[in-house]
Formats: sequence, C-alpha cells, structure tokens
Amino acid sequence: MLSCPSLRRSLFVSGVVLVLTGCGAPTDEELESVESEVSASEAALLPACPASPELAEVVEHACVHAEHGPFQPVTASALGAPVLVDVSAPHTTYNITLPSNPQSWGWAGRVSFLPDASGEFAFMLSRERGLRIYDAATGAEVSRECRYQVPANVCGALKAAIIADLTADTEYHLEFHALLSRNASFSLLIEEAAHHPHAG
Repeated sequence: MLSCPSLRRSLFVSGVVLVLTGCGAPTDEELESVESEVSASEAALLPACPASPELAEVVEHACVHAEHGPFQPVTASALGAPVLVDVSAPHTTYNITLPSNPQSWGWAGRVSFLPDASGEFAFMLSRERGLRIYDAATGAEVSRECRYQVPANVCGALKAAIIADLTADTEYHLEFHALLSRNASFSLLIEEAAHHPHAG
C-alpha cells in the first residue's frame, strides 16, 4: 500500500485529481518533489522540438521582450469562472499570477488567447511547468506539438516553449497549474512560430 507522500506523487504525475483524505496537508518538501515530477512528466509527454533557425530566432526575439518588456501584469481567471483575461497582444510579456485552486492543493487559472493568423505559435514561459490549451467554444483540448527547452546561455528569462498549431480568430483558453507559490507567478510570451493557411 502506498504511503501518503507516494500516493500524492502518483496522483499528480498521472493527472488524477489529488485526494488527500487522511493524509493531511503536504509539506513543502513533498510539494517540491511532486512539482519536479509533474514538470518532468509534462516534458516527457511532448517530443522535443526539432532544432531550427526559425525557432531559435523566435526565442531570441522573445527574450528581448522577456527582459525589456513591454510588461503587462494580469491575474488569471479561476478554474470554473468566466475567462476575462486576454493575453493576445504580440511582443508583450504577460506577468501572470494564478489564483489559489479550491479544487485541490496549489494554484490554477486560465487566460484567453485569440490568434489573428493561423499557424504554429510558441508559448514561452519563465518556468519549467507548461500549459494546456483548450478551444474556448467546445472545451476540447488542443494538441501541443512539441516542447523546446530554452538554453540558459540563450535566454536566462525564459525556460521552456510549447508549440501548438492554432486557427485564426478562434478563442483559446490557456490553463496553468502550480503546486508551489513561486511557480504561481511567471512570465508568458506568445509569438507566431510559423504561418500557414488553414483549409476551411
């Protein structure tokens, strides 16, 4: 039978809702361990993005904005609440704060993104943990294509980029989670990674 700490790690890594009945509140060390495992699990679920001059250029450009702005502080909408926070402005560093998550331990929230072109977009983050993307109208999860680990010598302000193929003028909800308070505030930049027309 699993101990409470092992049970917590197992539930988080598999994406199952955390149930801690009888286990008590987790310690900071347990949360640190689980957060590391979740980040590693998320990274393992996505293939690494193939190296390309285009992606490197997008990350280098984003790094300028991550370090020099413009900056826009926002608080994400709580899960289950209307998503009122928009992060669609290009070349903008959104400093996101997540609200506490009453459904489980930690913090969680959503923001809205409305691309003005169809194609691949790079969602660049100042933390290791990624995001999930949903079609706002249908609630269907959007497939993420790959993950790019930003080298520290390329940009110290960004750690990871998630690539996803999106459709112009379609609203998407970007969902974020955190177990540790330091991961509940982070930077997000969204840049077009590749443009192409969608058959409609």
